[in-house]
Amino acid sequence: KGYLQKMFPKNGAKVPELRFAGFADDWEVRKLGELASFSKGNGYTKNDLVEFGDPIILYGRLYTKYETVIEKVDTFVNKKDKSIISEGSEVIVPASGESSEDISRASVVGKSGIILGGDLNIIKPVNYIDSIFLALTISNGSQQKEMSKRAQGKSVVHLHNSDLKQVNILYPKLEEQQQIGEFFWTLEETITLHQRKLDLLKQQKKGFLQKMFV
Repeated sequence: KGYLQKMFPKNGAKVPELRFAGFADDWEVRKLGELASFSKGNGYTKNDLVEFGDPIILYGRLYTKYETVIEKVDTFVNKKDKSIISEGSEVIVPASGESSEDISRASVVGKSGIILGGDLNIIKPVNYIDSIFLALTISNGSQQKEMSKRAQGKSVVHLHNSDLKQVNILYPKLEEQQQIGEFFWTLEETITLHQRKLDLLKQQKKGFLQKMFV
């Protein structure tokens, strides 16, 4: 158990083409509104950022910085009253963006104590839905396409919690969700590690060139 295997679904069966060995049950499908509670971040924009302060996640960074699980934050503010503070394991989705494709993405807040800024939809899944799995399925496949269709606007695109509640979510039992989430999280961490090594090698190469060629 643990390795991937190719599936050959029967007609009408709700299963993906690739699964971990040991799982064979059909996946269930329900509206996201039945599987989570919803809220919004508030109170901050990029104009509030300071060099040192309380860690915050702003929606714009979801497009450029963060992966599926956010554990380290490099933006800070001076905390205001009535701030929305993470408890950990929330799934966050941008409420505004430049295009319907950009806005249809999700990340998991991996730790408590982080401020959740304005224009963030906050999803807290029920206990039989894994947060990492939910973020992955929202950001990929048919769910991502459905979210893109529900996004509204022209110059600025908006996606509300009311839109998210109507998205159809296909999911297996919790154990399989967790194994899927762990698999992709490990892949992302490996990619990040190699990217850091690549960046370091590029810096070393630049340094050698500057010192060896006068």
